[in-house]
Amino acid sequence: MDIIETIKNQLESNDIILYMKGSPQMPQCGFSARTVQALMACGERFAYVNILDNPEIRENLKTYSNWPTFPQLYIKGELIGGCDIVTELYESGELKQMVAAAVGKSA
Repeated sequence: MDIIETIKNQLESNDIILYMKGSPQMPQCGFSARTVQALMACGERFAYVNILDNPEIRENLKTYSNWPTFPQLYIKGELIGGCDIVTELYESGELKQMVAAAVGKSA
């Protein structure tokens, strides 16, 4: 399977997926750490891909998403954004609503 197909499969298979540096338990950059904190505060499970362990995904996802930086949060296959956008959405309460809707719950 080529790497773009792998990315598409990951996006289709996970309602909420975060491409990040490190893991939720051990983020490897401050932006990933802040994004994980916001997501975890929403109280739902999410998938993640450690791009440091997956250099091919790291390079190709930038082109696929037309977004040059990480982390990248996707909900229902749609790019939501990086740390700043996720943080803003969390602070406004929108992220919790988006996450709840993605898993079929009301916020």
